[in-house]
Amino acid sequence: MSLDFTALDFETANGFIGSACSVGLVKVRSGRIVETEQWLLRPPEGFDHFDPRNVSIHHITEDMVTHSPRVGEKLGDLLEFVGSDVLVAHNSAFDSGVIRAASEASELSVPQLAHLCTVKLSRKAYDLPSYSLPFVAEEAGHPIENHHEALADAEACAWAMIDIAQRSNASTVLQAADHYKVGLGLTAAWNPGEEFSRATRDAQGWIASGQQLPPQDTFGSWPQEGDNPEPNSSADPTHPLYGQVMVFTGNLAVPRPKAKQWAANYGAQTASRVTRATTALVVGDGFVPQDLSNGRLTNKAKHVLKLRDKGQRVEIISEGEFMQLVEGFGMAVQG
Repeated sequence: MSLDFTALDFETANGFIGSACSVGLVKVRSGRIVETEQWLLRPPEGFDHFDPRNVSIHHITEDMVTHSPRVGEKLGDLLEFVGSDVLVAHNSAFDSGVIRAASEASELSVPQLAHLCTVKLSRKAYDLPSYSLPFVAEEAGHPIENHHEALADAEACAWAMIDIAQRSNASTVLQAADHYKVGLGLTAAWNPGEEFSRATRDAQGWIASGQQLPPQDTFGSWPQEGDNPEPNSSADPTHPLYGQVMVFTGNLAVPRPKAKQWAANYGAQTASRVTRATTALVVGDGFVPQDLSNGRLTNKAKHVLKLRDKGQRVEIISEGEFMQLVEGFGMAVQG
């Protein structure tokens, strides 16, 4: 048995999780990178609008993919590259969800996909103020030079998986997952004629209503805190938000009560203030993880850093990362 897996990273064109416009693939055998692929892609027909917000993240424009194959045309090559490997990704539910949703939108069958999340693994293996990929990659000894370039992110994820396995003396990804008590995720198979996932149904609804983008909420100058809903008891325990105690700060692109409900849907317990029980703080107002080094922080974020200095394991999550963790809802971009 050896450390074999495929790491991958998708970039998407818009708020539909299946709107893949680039993918990076990294094959690892015996703990070594042995093969890589990167493709620019046209998203599925009808779902191929390029949202300026996504473009501002990955800098892939519609013109750049004009002569690229549709994602459905490369699905067979992608699945052949993966073979029987476990997929490893930074928020693997997102990347495996891209494959599933793109397959639905392309009316193509897709098998069940087993995946392992380096967000969840890194939370157990490392002690960092943020578990965004740049922080994790640096801790693994392989800093990212071109974050949001699909192959660069996939390679960073692969190195993180290799490092995490080495730290636990694991010979396989399953042994590493077992060591850190992180469950293997499964994305269900799909065949034409079967019911679409919620993401695809929602995207079809946007198109039917004449919208190119997911509906956006507006918010006032001061966010309404709202109630803290009960966590979904039947949520997937392998999801990165499951079991988190989350607090929100700053203005978000959606009302805070809605963000809290999304978190609760995935098994998180939300709260209104930072305490010793807090495990994650979601920061709005355009915060990005790099702001941790330049001091552009809310008071709640500063309080979290003080708690970390005292030994509390709590992380800071940007709004973009949070939106990806809840499968897009208007900004399906990597964190």
